Amino acid sequence: MRKFTLLALLAIASPALADSITKDSVLGTNMEEVQASLTAMGYDVRKAEMEDGQIEVYFVRDGQMGEVYVNPQTGAVIKLKTK
Repeated sequence: MRKFTLLALLAIASPALADSITKDSVLGTNMEEVQASLTAMGYDVRKAEMEDGQIEVYFVRDGQMGEVYVNPQTGAVIKLKTK
């Protein structure tokens, strides 16, 4: 019974731990900070690179793929695409 209660509490708490990227998100001002932010949010970072002066990161979470572009001066999300 105790084990069941613990598992039920973890199942309820898990969605609260997984934040989602929005266009208001601030992820960091360099590639390492952006990758660490996404990983802490529960995303699996697949590829990160600089493109046209922006940090571009490809990610997967819950079977959904996407890419995010971050302004390295402000750390803010510029563009977000999910597939």
